[in-house]
Amino acid sequence: MTKRNAFYAQSGGVTAVINASAAGVIETARRHRARIGKVYAGRNGIIGALTEDLIDTSKEPAAAIRALKHTPSGAFGSCRYKLKGLEESRAQYERLIEVFRAHDIGYFFYNGGNDSADTCLKVSQIAEKLGYPLAAIHVPKTVDNDLAVTDNCPGFGSVAKYVATSMREAAFDVASMAKTSTKIFVLEVMGRHAGWITSAVGMADDEETPIPLVLLFPEIAYDEAAFLAAVDAKTKAHGYCCIGVSEGLSDASGRLLAEAGGKDAFGHAQLGGVGPLIAARVKANLGYKFHWAVADYLQRAARHLASKTDLDQSYAVGRAAVEYALAGKNAVMPAIARVSDRPYRWKIVEAPLAKVANVEKKLPRDFIAKDGYGITPKARTYLGPLMKGESPPPFRDGLPRYVRLKNAPVAKKLAAGFDV
Repeated sequence: MTKRNAFYAQSGGVTAVINASAAGVIETARRHRARIGKVYAGRNGIIGALTEDLIDTSKEPAAAIRALKHTPSGAFGSCRYKLKGLEESRAQYERLIEVFRAHDIGYFFYNGGNDSADTCLKVSQIAEKLGYPLAAIHVPKTVDNDLAVTDNCPGFGSVAKYVATSMREAAFDVASMAKTSTKIFVLEVMGRHAGWITSAVGMADDEETPIPLVLLFPEIAYDEAAFLAAVDAKTKAHGYCCIGVSEGLSDASGRLLAEAGGKDAFGHAQLGGVGPLIAARVKANLGYKFHWAVADYLQRAARHLASKTDLDQSYAVGRAAVEYALAGKNAVMPAIARVSDRPYRWKIVEAPLAKVANVEKKLPRDFIAKDGYGITPKARTYLGPLMKGESPPPFRDGLPRYVRLKNAPVAKKLAAGFDV
């Protein structure tokens, strides 16, 4: 078969381990030099393809690509840029194929979440319509853990480990000060519609380390009276209370409590400040002194505390994406299938993008306690293995050492530019 080049891009919010998927793609492609020429990366995601701003990963030594496995963020730059429907944005899709044709790209690896799965599917469709041979493979990634078909999403296990650890450590702090000072601690975590990360906060509390904890999930409508009663009861019983709240918390009418008013590039409402809002309501109604924190970028950038399971799975989906493409697969995603819980075993399986794109997997109701403020044993069985194992980055002078790639540009071949 004719040797052709590959294109890889990162999309949406990055994670502590998305670069491990990049390493999986690049290292696997390098092992198949007879079939794959160069791997080009899009600078700032799909925008790099539209503007013909490509990065030549062949300029990076093997050690640098290997170091991606312990480096957080998106090594090539990511973006929040949504391509619309094929007919509505046909010119954009045709531009992608034009760039791919100019650089003889026969493999398209798009590393992202729900919107990225949809884009990857549409790129495969327009390539077919235009008669351009292209294997389009979606590489899963999202801290929200809300992709369909796959048991879990690369990026989630490390966020889960971080927020559970952060809540446990903060709880020890609050407990030590509660007699004369702070009695309430609120941690706001990511999760617009799905409460997977909020559920992970619940792992901070266990039989060996009991913590008075109240969780607020986006799947459960916020009932202020019931919430305040739960917080008050725990505070009176234990002297303090810790609260984990999803940024996507909504009331019974479906209104987001912390909607800031704007929209992001994907058309989603911009959220902000549900943590301090909840803390203020506790203070106003119960009078308890409080502190709050917003995990924000820290939860998805914390490579120093990444889950070994998550790291292994992130690399595996990158490797599998290349193997699928070489096997002639198209419009598919390497998904993670759970084989067993005890011992925890998993494998990579093929998932058609038509079943993944634009489908949001929410936290099951049976993962949430009957009162709506905690997690069940079933949730613990699911979450536990995803957080296990340590794989710290190398440290020097007390700080982690991460790699910054050269990101050498590829010479442009098209005369016309393209506005995005």
